[in-house]
Amino acid sequence: MTSKIKVTAEPGKQELFITREFDAPREMVFRAFTEPALLVQWYLPAGQKMRIGHLDYRTYGSYRFIMPGPDGNEVGISGVVHELLAPERIIRTFEYEGLPERGHVALEKISFTSLPEERTQLIIQFICETVAYRDGLVNSGMETHSVMVYNKLDELLLKGI
Repeated sequence: MTSKIKVTAEPGKQELFITREFDAPREMVFRAFTEPALLVQWYLPAGQKMRIGHLDYRTYGSYRFIMPGPDGNEVGISGVVHELLAPERIIRTFEYEGLPERGHVALEKISFTSLPEERTQLIIQFICETVAYRDGLVNSGMETHSVMVYNKLDELLLKGI
């Protein structure tokens, strides 16, 4: 049974955590996060399409995902991969390009932990440059978005990717 998402953002701190469990082996969940053909199937809520602008998913690589922005124009999420250790973790920077000012970069650590019965715990740690930036992420609907996309990921994993 899949657990619900948990978003933890302690007042006054620059970090937040997203925790979620999946009814699938760690290797499969990791693949869904790193293979372009799989990633585009679940990364955005239903009805939205994402394309890969660039994906060099390896240690010292980089990425850019392109999606519709709030005004209908395309906007990107991009960053640099600091470490990719399959199937344990991804450490990367994360910048949403749709903000009025560039340079709001967060460090994102994505950990995949094997659980009994072929299950996986996902923990994403965001470390933001300021508490205000972290609060902006939380207040932007991040939790609702995460629930929607991880439910889509559940459906993909059930197909046995």
